[in-house]
Amino acid sequence: MRALVQTIKSMSLAKQFFVAGGIVTVGAVLLVSVFVTKLVAEAVTRNAAATTALYVDSIIAPILPDLTTAQTIDNSVERALDETLGQGALGRRLVSFRLWRQDGTIIYSNNKELMGRKVPQSAERLAAFTGELVANFERTDDDHPLERESGGPLLEIYNPVLQPWSGEVVAVAEFYENAKDVETSVRRVVLLTWLSILCVLALFFFVLSLIVLRGSVTIESQRRALKLRIKELDDLLQENIKLRERVQRASQQVAALNEQFLRRVGADIHDGPLQLLAYATMRVDSATVRENAGSDFGRSKEVDLIKGSLEDAMKELRSICRGLVLPEIENMPIEKVLEHVVIAYQARTGAQVTLSTERAAFPVSPSVRMCAYRFAQEALNNGWLHAKGRGQFLRQKMVGQSVVISVGDRGPGFDPSSVEHGRLGLTGIRQRIESIGGQLHVETSSTGTTLSASLPVITSEVV
Repeated sequence: MRALVQTIKSMSLAKQFFVAGGIVTVGAVLLVSVFVTKLVAEAVTRNAAATTALYVDSIIAPILPDLTTAQTIDNSVERALDETLGQGALGRRLVSFRLWRQDGTIIYSNNKELMGRKVPQSAERLAAFTGELVANFERTDDDHPLERESGGPLLEIYNPVLQPWSGEVVAVAEFYENAKDVETSVRRVVLLTWLSILCVLALFFFVLSLIVLRGSVTIESQRRALKLRIKELDDLLQENIKLRERVQRASQQVAALNEQFLRRVGADIHDGPLQLLAYATMRVDSATVRENAGSDFGRSKEVDLIKGSLEDAMKELRSICRGLVLPEIENMPIEKVLEHVVIAYQARTGAQVTLSTERAAFPVSPSVRMCAYRFAQEALNNGWLHAKGRGQFLRQKMVGQSVVISVGDRGPGFDPSSVEHGRLGLTGIRQRIESIGGQLHVETSSTGTTLSASLPVITSEVV
């Protein structure tokens, strides 16, 4: 039983409806058909009996004497009944005929052996003496030879005989009619009734099945879509977990890179401007300057050295500051930002850079412009450092809603796996690009290196 329940549960809604609905429909067809055909058969039988009884009553009523006073019928009436019931249409239809008095005496029968017998009243005769027409459709009655000899179905009829002027039931006519035609009619009506009920319920079940099938298909489609959506959400959740881990690692690396950057800036200041300032300080403390020792020419030369050292220190400090502070690029188009980077790089190094840009069809956020500036600046500097500025180029184009910037050279290339992890430069570039949702691609070989950054035009920030 449990296995059956599990099997049913594993079915789709449409199959469950087909199984359950099929069983209910078959049961309903049997129950309704049996009940309705019984009523229809009784109605057909009663109508046929009423027609025959009316016909018989119209023929024998004028022949019968006044049975309220006469206890028997005379020979002339008996002969008239014999002739009437034995010939013509009644002779062909009636198998047996009896006329009963209320005390149970048979006052006439076409079987002469039964005349005068007194038999206890049956339920059918008692009902007929109350004025009710009683009819039964049955097979041959073995209790009576005439019925047994007919060899076919019989229609048993108990018809009350009424007094014409008073309407009083004075006798009951019991007769058996050959019911082959009635049997045929009943079978035809029963068959049509079964077919009608079967067709109606089958059509009803078919229409409901179509509705349920359509609903089941919709539910299954939605279930599959829901499973697919759940799988997508699960994949997104896993991706979010990975992204969160990447963000955590990026935050740690950014902290380390910032520390390294500060160290490099500190080293640049220490090794450059501070050394020049220290040299100038030492020359100020010299005897020539402080004690006016030596000639005027010597003192003037010392002052010139101190002044030159201070000017060199100021130049280096300005150079370092220019590298730390971005120019006014917040309102520049992206192509102008890249052009500004190239012009500054060429002025500083004297190298030649082939520039190719494309106008952006969408507004570019400030973070993307700053990222593009730093990427182009660092990539060109790396090309100067590792390729001596040979064959450098910068190309910018729009791909969908992204800005793609490619910076390359014709240097000897490098092995990306050999780059020290956590160093500034390539690692810093990658972290900066990925922080705004972009991607960095590195292509390097013995004939040159190309760094490509794909940056989203519009980020989550307000432009």
